[in-house]
This record gives sequence, C-alpha cells and structure tokens, in this order.
Amino acid sequence: MWCSCRCRLTLKTETARALLPPGSDGASRQLHDLGEEIRRTVVDVRRLVEGLRPPALDELGLAGALREEAARLARQAPGLSITLDLPAQGLDGLPAAVEVAAYRIIIEAVTNVLRHAHARRCEISVKSGRDLRLEIGDDGAGMPEGWRSGVGITSMRERVAELGGELAVGPGHPSGTRVLAFLPIDDQAV
Repeated sequence: MWCSCRCRLTLKTETARALLPPGSDGASRQLHDLGEEIRRTVVDVRRLVEGLRPPALDELGLAGALREEAARLARQAPGLSITLDLPAQGLDGLPAAVEVAAYRIIIEAVTNVLRHAHARRCEISVKSGRDLRLEIGDDGAGMPEGWRSGVGITSMRERVAELGGELAVGPGHPSGTRVLAFLPIDDQAV
C-alpha cells in the first residue's frame, strides 16, 4: 500500500516537473524537493507502523520472527554464536501484546550483546506456561562498575511493566550478562 501511494505521488510530481515550461527552475526545484519529502514521509510512516507491530509477527508468528531476526543478527556479528531455544509446541495463540513485547525485548537484549558485550556466545531461551519466560544470556564482558540503565533496558522495563510482568538484568554465570523477563499470558486479552 505504502509503495503504491509513494510511487503514485512521486510519479505525479515528476510528471508535473516534466510539464513545466523551460525556465521554470524554481518550480522544478520545488517539485523535486516535494518528491524527496514524500519519500522521507513514507519511510517514516512505514517505520512507525512496523514499530507498532512488526510485520514478521503476522507473517511468521513469534517463533518464526525470532528465528529470522536471530539469523539476521548473527550475520551482523559473524564472531558471535546465537542459539535460540523455543518450545517444541510452538508459540501460537499468545496475546498480541505479549508477542510484541517478547519480540522487542529479545531483539533489544541481543542488540545490547552485539553493541556492548564483546561476547562469543548469546543464548536465547523462550518457555511458555502461565507466563512467557524469556532468558537472554551471553559470555561477554558483563556490566561495568557503576553501570546504569540505558534506553534499551529502560524500554524493556517499560514493556514488561505494561503487561504486569517482571524483568531482571544482572550478571551471568560465570561471566557476561543475563536478562530474564516474565510476561503474564493468562491476564492478557487475546
């Protein structure tokens, strides 16, 4: 939908530029700028829509979206081994809010491993029962002395709090960092 809208608008601005009489440099420049603004606006809208609910969740489900994202992140950091342990029975039927929160928390935690941990291994575990239990651990440098929450961990805390869950971020054993989140399933509307 967004592409066809952007394509139509861009085509119309280019057509209008072509119809201008010679010597209309100012108008031509304005139409060119308008076309660029349309492109940027569509990119921004697409980013906002994907931020609300990543399309991969609808297309692949939570398990498939996590597999795809873990593979993408592993390609970004070839020295990092990322393992993903998912329930054998799958993750179908979760409330939408739980799916989005779980997906975003895991991606943020792994992104933090990529950015800060200098790790060789990152292990992601998802277990489903009365709660959805997420555990992300690495064998990296761990949290430095005087560490404070940044934007990523703050957003994880907010996502968990919105669902009435719990989040713990602390040292891993024997090294690294461990993120543990519990997201209630039974209390959420499907």
